[in-house]
This record gives sequence, structure tokens and C-alpha cells, in this order.
Amino acid sequence: MLCSDISRRVSRAAGGEAAPLERRRRHHPDFDKMQLQGWRAAQKEKDLPEDGWRKERQWAVRVGLAAADSIEDRGISTFARGELPHYAGINTFLKAPYVEDVAKVGDYDAAVLGVPFDGGTTYRPGTRFGPQGIRRISALYTPYNYEMGVDLREQMTLCDVGDVFTIPANIEKTFDQISRAVGHVFSSGALPMIMGGDHSIGFATVRGIAQCTSKKIGIIHFDRHADIQEKDLDERMHTTPWFHATNLDNVPAKNLVQIGIGGWQVPREAVVEARKRDTTIISMSDVERLGIDKVAEIALETAWDGVDAVYLSFDIDSVDCGFVPGTGWPEPGGFLPREALGLVSKVAAEGICGMEVVEVSPPYDTSDITSLFGTRVMVDVLGTLVAHGKLGAHKGIIDKPVDFTGGTA
Repeated sequence: MLCSDISRRVSRAAGGEAAPLERRRRHHPDFDKMQLQGWRAAQKEKDLPEDGWRKERQWAVRVGLAAADSIEDRGISTFARGELPHYAGINTFLKAPYVEDVAKVGDYDAAVLGVPFDGGTTYRPGTRFGPQGIRRISALYTPYNYEMGVDLREQMTLCDVGDVFTIPANIEKTFDQISRAVGHVFSSGALPMIMGGDHSIGFATVRGIAQCTSKKIGIIHFDRHADIQEKDLDERMHTTPWFHATNLDNVPAKNLVQIGIGGWQVPREAVVEARKRDTTIISMSDVERLGIDKVAEIALETAWDGVDAVYLSFDIDSVDCGFVPGTGWPEPGGFLPREALGLVSKVAAEGICGMEVVEVSPPYDTSDITSLFGTRVMVDVLGTLVAHGKLGAHKGIIDKPVDFTGGTA
């Protein structure tokens, strides 16, 4: 430190002793902590109800047996039920209730269903274990998000309806099963939240929704790969869902927006088809140049142009593979996690008619971080729908509901 600095900061008192150093202000004098989103979120929490949490704890004790006499917290049960403890219990998504009787799925605002299928994978299989992986690590989360000021347990009802019975050796039969399952959930009024599975399921999931409405549906698709060629290895595979989805009468190709495409794994056949169908491809370079806000604006304006609802498809490999190693087609140069989550939330804020998270492959994962990111995308979408009052908006387009229950639903 220079002598001049010392002389400015230290004054000598009588007797040669040094007076205390002057206190330096290290922040802006006009700073108000209410400007912080973090503090505003803390204030918002006090307005959230706690009825759902109290009801769950009472239910847990009732069905799980009161705890041993030595346990002071009488909200703890003998057998683990509900959210706590996070390391125990049956792994449904976010510890949501498991609906064994699928005829009752309409009692909930949203329903999570797994599609454990990787028969459309062409190189690194393992996504059939995606739903298990996502469910397992989702136990790490609570239903409350601090920054959003949202508590899913208090502000909506969520269930896990289990997995679609897929047929490992038959892609087309599996597609039929998926469309039937998604159509059933959608017709019930519950919002379908789908855990894949490889990306071939995208066609079947959209078909399941499209059959239940005469309205038009747009698609916003996060990926590093275009996935719009007609065939791969002579079949409808994980590289082909949007060719076939946009062949549906009420799913126009012009309303397909693909975000994050790029790198060395985009087949030229897909590019030719995208050009023919006049879809919209936003590359990672575009994202970097335009910024998240502008990309969200373009995606929403394009996908919603002349349609009545939008479907969200999130391929986990749209995120840079350094953050999501557990996927079938890892590609460097994708989204940073905060970018992807921010963009997904901006898209979901306008409402969706369903969503899928695909290509999570636990056998290739490290410390469950890919499954964790898949979980985060799903809960962020749910939280955004709640925060913006868009949960349930999809019900307005259900004008051709299907009924596969024989009238028992």
C-alpha cells in the first residue's frame, strides 16, 4: 500500500497511537435490497399456503403408522410415506401420488407418465431406463421453488400414472401404445408430462394429443439434431419424429420451431426436409447472437401463429454434453444449463398442451446429473405454468376426447 494511501486512511492521535481506519462503503449508497429478486422471493413465500403440506403429513401418519414413542416430531410416520425422507419410499416423480387406476387420472391437473423405450435408437441405447432415472433423482427435490415463489404441492395437483407398456421389439406397436396412453391422459383433462425414452416417441406423443382435438397444434423443439427425416435405417426412428408428426392434419409444419440445432450430427436428409416444409430452425449460433429473450419471442410468435396450442419437446442433448453426459447422441456446443432453463420457462409461460423430456440415458450418466436436469426441466415448466396462470389452459382444445375405458372413466 502506498504511503499516501496510509496517510489518507490513518490519523495519528495524541501520543502517537493510530486512530481506527475509516469505514469504507463497498456498495452503492442507493442500494435497496428489495431490488433483489432473491429478497422479493423471500417475501412472496409468506403468502403461499401450507394446507397441502399439513394434509400430506397427516395422511402419512394415518396410512404409515404413528412413529415410535421416542420420536418427538409426531408428523413422522413409522413407514415412509409422501415426500420425506427423500432417500426412502417409492420413487414416483417428485414423490407425487401413484395412480394405479388410470381411469382416475382426470382427478389431477397434470400427470407424469414414462415411456421406457429405446427401440428407435441407432447407436447408444439405454433411454428405456430414462423414466426410472428421472423418478429416482426427482426425490431430491421439494415441490417449492424459491425464485418462482411457487409451491406445486399447494397450488396444483400432480400424479404419476406409471409407464406405458412398450414393446421392445416393435416400434409401430409401441407407437400405438404411446398414442393411446397420451390420448387417454389428455382426454381426461390432465396435462401429459412425458418422460422418454428416445426421441422416436415424439411422433406418437403428438399423435396422441392431436387425435383428441380438431384444433391446430404447433411444436417447440429443443435439440442439437433436426429429427425430421422420413426414415432412418428404413424405419421411423429417433431421427424422424417431426416428419411424421407434421404429416398429421392438425400439426402444421410451418409451426414447428427447432432451437439449438447444429454441430456434426445433423443428417443432410433432415435439412432437405426442413427446407421443403418451411420449418423454423434456430441454431446455437443464432441463440448466441440473438439472446434468450429474442429467441423466445421468435419461437413463440412462430409456433403460435394460427394455431390453438403448442407442444413442448425437450431433447436433453440440446444441452452441452459436458453437463448431460447421459444421453445417446452427445454433442458439444449446446446450451448452458441456465440458458436452457431460462428459455424453457419463457416458452412455457404462454401455456402448453403437453411436454416430453427425451433421450435421458442413465447407463451413460455420471452421478445422475443428466436425470437431474431432465427433472429440472419438467418442474420448471410446471412451476412456470402455475406462476403464469396457464395450468389447465389446454383443456379448451379438447373437443374430440377419446375413451378407451369402455365408459368407466
